[in-house]
Amino acid sequence: MWSTPAVFARLRAGLEADGWETLAPALPFHDRDPGLPPAEGLGRLGIEDYVSFLADIIRGLRVPPVIIGHSMGAMLAQCVAARVEHAGLVLLSTAGTAATPAVSLAQLKTMGGVMLRWGWWEDATRIEPEPAMWGIYNGVPGDVARTEIKALVWDSGRVLAEIMLPSLSKTRANTVDLAKLKAPALVIVGCEDRITLADVSRAVARKLGGPVDYHELPGAGHWLFWGETEARVTGLLKDWLVRLFGPHG
Repeated sequence: MWSTPAVFARLRAGLEADGWETLAPALPFHDRDPGLPPAEGLGRLGIEDYVSFLADIIRGLRVPPVIIGHSMGAMLAQCVAARVEHAGLVLLSTAGTAATPAVSLAQLKTMGGVMLRWGWWEDATRIEPEPAMWGIYNGVPGDVARTEIKALVWDSGRVLAEIMLPSLSKTRANTVDLAKLKAPALVIVGCEDRITLADVSRAVARKLGGPVDYHELPGAGHWLFWGETEARVTGLLKDWLVRLFGPHG
């Protein structure tokens, strides 16, 4: 949420150096300059719009992919995996689907500023720096966090509302029978995650229908893409891929 494919740049570079082919599509209107005003209609896009967009891309690939997502992206990954053939699923700091809902005081503290404005649920949203530092980038060095925050783009209030209260989704796009997802899965979450609590990742890992490799990272918060935390996530992912598919490159 509020992010671009640049989040995965270093992770992709590490995978591609080992011979893996990667693709990181931008969600609708997420490829705009952060300095621009939100695109018309962005706030009214729902989870169904994002899931359909990603599923169409995957159906056009040569081979079934391993689907990787972080936070909202990991929630979308579960929804997409229910619709398309895939070889595996990697969920980093996952937000919950309707199967694993969770609303906490820490989550409300992080999102409170976004949700104080009337009509946010049908408008474009973007988190302010202070709550982002507290709830998303906790534990991340200040200079790294500030750079990431400056790169955040506008996102859909409707999508956020459907994540927070899945019953609001008229399309039920975030209703997933996780037991039917039989492909191997890797689930990673930071123990200090304040916005997508480790409880959610644990619940997802328990409900998935296939073999699950589950990891909680001590001392890590929600943002996994920096320093030693990113190196550990990349290492876990590479090891998991090699165990499943053998070495590439």
